[in-house]
Amino acid sequence: MPITLHALFAPDKAALQFAIKTLFGGGLALWLALRWGLEQPSWALMTAFIVAQPLSGMVLQKGLARLLGTLVGTIMSVLFMAVFAQTPWLFLICLALWLGLCTACSTLLRSAWAYSFVLAGYTVAIIALPAISHPLQIFDQAVARCTEISLGIVCATLASALLWPLRVERQLAVQARQAWQSGLQTASATLGGDEEGRKGLVEILGRIVAVDSQREHAWFEGSLGRQRARAIRGLSQKLLVLLRIARSVRRQWRQLDDREAAHLQPWLDEIRAALANPDTEALQALRERVWQAALELRDSAPEHYCLARMTLLLDNAVAATQALHAVEQGQAPADLPDSLAVHRDVPLGLLFGSRSALAFLAMATFWMATAWGAAPGGLVLTCVVCSLFASRENGAQIGMSFLRGILLALPVAFLVGQILLPQWSSFALLCLGMGVPLFFGALGMANPRIGATATSYCLHFIVLVSPLNNMTFSVESFLNNAQAMLMGVGAAVLAFKLLVLRNPAWHGRRLRAATQSDLVRLTRRDLRGAETWFGGRMADRLLQLARHYNALPEHERSRWDDGLHGLDMGDELLHLRMCLAIARAPLASVEREYLERLQDVLARGPGPGREQRLDTASETFIAALREQPASDALRLAVGAVVQLQKSWGRWCRRLEDLHGLA
Repeated sequence: MPITLHALFAPDKAALQFAIKTLFGGGLALWLALRWGLEQPSWALMTAFIVAQPLSGMVLQKGLARLLGTLVGTIMSVLFMAVFAQTPWLFLICLALWLGLCTACSTLLRSAWAYSFVLAGYTVAIIALPAISHPLQIFDQAVARCTEISLGIVCATLASALLWPLRVERQLAVQARQAWQSGLQTASATLGGDEEGRKGLVEILGRIVAVDSQREHAWFEGSLGRQRARAIRGLSQKLLVLLRIARSVRRQWRQLDDREAAHLQPWLDEIRAALANPDTEALQALRERVWQAALELRDSAPEHYCLARMTLLLDNAVAATQALHAVEQGQAPADLPDSLAVHRDVPLGLLFGSRSALAFLAMATFWMATAWGAAPGGLVLTCVVCSLFASRENGAQIGMSFLRGILLALPVAFLVGQILLPQWSSFALLCLGMGVPLFFGALGMANPRIGATATSYCLHFIVLVSPLNNMTFSVESFLNNAQAMLMGVGAAVLAFKLLVLRNPAWHGRRLRAATQSDLVRLTRRDLRGAETWFGGRMADRLLQLARHYNALPEHERSRWDDGLHGLDMGDELLHLRMCLAIARAPLASVEREYLERLQDVLARGPGPGREQRLDTASETFIAALREQPASDALRLAVGAVVQLQKSWGRWCRRLEDLHGLA
């Protein structure tokens, strides 16, 4: 059965519950708006559908973000109209710049609260554009729109909280266990040099980022939700460290000769089996045995370093398991790490912001040139689509889904708004006429694969019908509004097509430059929170590189390897600095000289013929470390320096193989 027919006529229980909740919240908002005589009750109904989410905490958080953005947009609309009411072109240019700024900020924020910038962008257009011909009424318009939107938020939140509430904090426990299992399996595959390592790494990074992003929603679901949200931070950090140590074990394994590898192979197999079927007590017992074996092999440096890193891996596997139990029990530890950092791409944000500004100015120019009375409606829709989707790399595809939603809404809205409603005169019949089409639309909204089209269908159906206490019916007005909608969304899609990330290689080069900058900062950054900071930003970049992987030609797919080499360098640098901090040896001047040399080499970046730039500094620093009284921390530090040197050499040689020595 096609996905659309399956979603509409064979929905599951969760989709039915979501549709009923959404319809109830929207119906309540519409009834109250009509009962109180608000100017545009359709905005209350639309808001209830816009903020509708399957989980209760998500509705509350999104509603608060929308309310905050609406308030900021309301204030800015009054300000723009007060300053530029007599200069329409200057008003439109400033509004385009504001829309572009909000789009860029929503791209850079990378949080659930980014939705506030989306609302702050298009709320100005919603309030100011219809009032441009009578600017003295702007304050009344602003109060009316703010009231209607707030009413929709409150009604949607109540419906979600009272009818079959699905709490985010319960989903967090399930998602956390899935991320934990995936993390241990990926670590096991990494130890074996699995060829599916790229796919497994992308999957676990995606799971970590996804579960970490749900924390903000769970914060609004009571003390248990807040505790689980805090505990998720610890789990995310532990899983990132686990992946880091697993890759470091594999790097150390490659330094073993055949005899040494054969000697340690039973340990490797046992550790992989333990990670595949984890048990806390078994992991701890295995950790003690591996560490004892490492102590017995101090005379064989490669084997000792490899077993020591296996010990660290098991330590972190136990820590990740304990962090999972903290999430499931809702008991956050006291010493929590910082939240995962994200890669903030300013050039990409400016590109996406310029998309919004270009689309708005194109429609504004058409409006000013033609003086078309329905054009402000299309201009508002351009702002809405650009604010919502200009920051998406697949914005053009989503815009086309919106166009499909409009085309589906047109015949249904004409039937209901121009044929049925003129013959009906009660709120019950209004609910019947609008409720049935909106119910099927809500069923589509519950399915992610057709959610964009279904949402567009619902919103534009409401706009085209536009329920009021004293309704007027005009086919001419209906057709004008329909044309304006199509032109407004078309202008947005055209801007998305013109300003698109056509060269993923350019994107990959900028991500490598950002990685080099982070590595330089990591040489001097405070160790507290450094793992979470670097791991979160690198996870974000690797996910972006993986998203572009299939779009790159075969010879350019090595951008992914650039990300992995940067991750390996950062992992070894963190490991080195932590070992030195534990050892507390009097090495301040020697350590500073080595890190300054490393910083200089990283700032210049890898390239053909540069693989030996760390050799002298590494040999000098290793000699200084070996002059100190022997300790486990210093021995591990020596291994980290060797791995930094070798990882840098592999990075440079890979670029030399790709581009040649010249």
